[in-house]
Amino acid sequence: MAWDSLQMYSNGLDFFGEVVDAVPADGWGRPSPCAGWTALDVLGHVGAATAMGAAILAGEPVEFNRVDPPGGAVTGDPGTWWAQVEAAARDAATSVDDLDRVVDSPRGPRTIEEGLSFPAADLFLHGWDIAAATGRRVEIPGEAVDFIHGMFKDMPAEIYRGPGIFGPEVHAGHGASATDKLIAFTGRDPHFGS
Repeated sequence: MAWDSLQMYSNGLDFFGEVVDAVPADGWGRPSPCAGWTALDVLGHVGAATAMGAAILAGEPVEFNRVDPPGGAVTGDPGTWWAQVEAAARDAATSVDDLDRVVDSPRGPRTIEEGLSFPAADLFLHGWDIAAATGRRVEIPGEAVDFIHGMFKDMPAEIYRGPGIFGPEVHAGHGASATDKLIAFTGRDPHFGS
């Protein structure tokens, strides 16, 4: 059964949290598939976006403050920091009673369904990034792969191919898994860290 954006988000929090929990203490400084970012930078990026999303869902005012590098947003132990961000996101998600409700976002008014789609996809894609940075292979669930492909099916490539989004698609290789094909679609090397 296909996931809606709330299911995708909730399952993404699970997926991302499991990846974070498996990172060794010395793994946070390792390079990630995101050019110029370490695993800690990926965590900081996802955590900042997740905290902002939780505030939007809770109806709180949102200010976006970019931290460069993104790992600078992480305070204290990375796993503990993420657990606090994740708990707030779960609390905010449980308050969602209507995916068609319109909320204010940094990109203007959007339905919750629309607003959660990209953050939910990021939890899976960036979870894969952190796992790859630390030498692990993870498979993204088929429902999440389908959801992410569906997001871009009818969108012109010039909207999502460029700096800060996705690079040019790369070849996934012979016998590639659904996860490898998705990662290659996003411009990442599906064999990074292997």
